[in-house]
Amino acid sequence: MLDRPNTQPGHADPAARGAQLAAFAAHPDAFDARLFARLLAAREVRRELPLLGLPQETLRELYARWFPGAPLPPLPAHPEACTTFTANLRTHMLAWRNPALPAADVACLATIIAHACLRPDHLWRDLGLAGRDDVTRALHRYFPGLPERNTGDMRWKKFLAYDLAVTRGETPQPAPGCPGCEEYGRCFPKRLR
Repeated sequence: MLDRPNTQPGHADPAARGAQLAAFAAHPDAFDARLFARLLAAREVRRELPLLGLPQETLRELYARWFPGAPLPPLPAHPEACTTFTANLRTHMLAWRNPALPAADVACLATIIAHACLRPDHLWRDLGLAGRDDVTRALHRYFPGLPERNTGDMRWKKFLAYDLAVTRGETPQPAPGCPGCEEYGRCFPKRLR
């Protein structure tokens, strides 16, 4: 039997903490284990777990499912408040859920992505991932059919807000976090006039 690493939550380096979490997974090199390790570690090391939008019990279950035995950080009593945008985007994404994957994991990822759209950076950075390709792969795996709708190769945060609005018959607007992004003028040039 392999010894599990002795780790303490709250490390300053998200990559190191993500690797430590992944080491507790049944299959540490699996995409899903690395994905959830990175998502959790990115917020955990900054003591920003509430920004994931997940209630305490859901977070506890997510850690237990993916990283059994890993030492838990202090879990927030209250998640970041759900906004109309995050609730609608989560529902929209879940309409595309992959039925072959555990519903709890798909729901967690939809919530995490929806709340990351409130942050002012590229979605991959707001999620703590290595790049756009990680977001693309996660969307294809967890919400098949949804990323194929991005025929204009929009940035993912822009696309998710756009697709949500179009599906609801509304005028497309930037995601709430878009105006604070360094690329806002490039994504929405007419809004700067």
